[in-house]
Amino acid sequence: MLTTLEGIAQAIPDGALVGVPPDYSGVAMAATLALVRRSARDLRLFCLPQGNLHADMLTGAGCVAEIETAAVTLGEQGPAPCFNRAVEAGRIRVKDSTCPALHAALTATERGVPFLPVRGLLGSDILAHRPDYRSIDNPFAEGGDPLVLVPAVKLDVALFHAPAADAEGNVWIGRRRELATLAHAAERALVTVERVVEGSFFEREATAASALSSLYVEAIAEAPRGAAPLGLAEHYEPDVAALRAYARAARTEGGFRAWLAETIGEAVPA
Repeated sequence: MLTTLEGIAQAIPDGALVGVPPDYSGVAMAATLALVRRSARDLRLFCLPQGNLHADMLTGAGCVAEIETAAVTLGEQGPAPCFNRAVEAGRIRVKDSTCPALHAALTATERGVPFLPVRGLLGSDILAHRPDYRSIDNPFAEGGDPLVLVPAVKLDVALFHAPAADAEGNVWIGRRRELATLAHAAERALVTVERVVEGSFFEREATAASALSSLYVEAIAEAPRGAAPLGLAEHYEPDVAALRAYARAARTEGGFRAWLAETIGEAVPA
């Protein structure tokens, strides 16, 4: 079960539907850079529920063909420049959605049902661009109670970073239940962690409730500070200076490629 960052990257085939968490939940940034180094192509990102630095970087490096998300931004550092350029140039397909709808799609897979109903999409322009979302009337009401049905989504891979794994391959995710949802809705989960510890998280009540069972985890790579320059709650804060430097560099195609080449230590093909 234990592997390397390169092993994680090699385990994600080109064209895979990859579920990734938001910047506050444990993004596998070290593995993201490994995907860039191996020149991954045609990935389809499913952001739960939005993309940040990882989505922008993969898009700029030419690794992404499609993104399903509620948004892609750099948060306090402003818009996601590589993502915006790719959208404007028609290089990627965007499946626009909302946070509740994205969670509903994966939760439906978790529960083994073909869809889940949501209300928040009603009256929005999203329905005009998502023919896979269906509107119905609540069959338990007297009428005039519309719902939107969001189909279940089965991910090929869930990719995220967590504080720790134990010797049995269980992963401690704390309160970040969206990481469990990603893993439950994926064929396999590939996880990077700050450290691997002895014993089992399921031996104690205090850690069992915050652990993801190894049943859902295919491979783990130890990667200290593997979410940096993004943060990892209660372990380290985001590196604001590094994020600002990325945002400045990525404003232009050339600036992004220079930044990425310096970061990964090699030139990136256009």
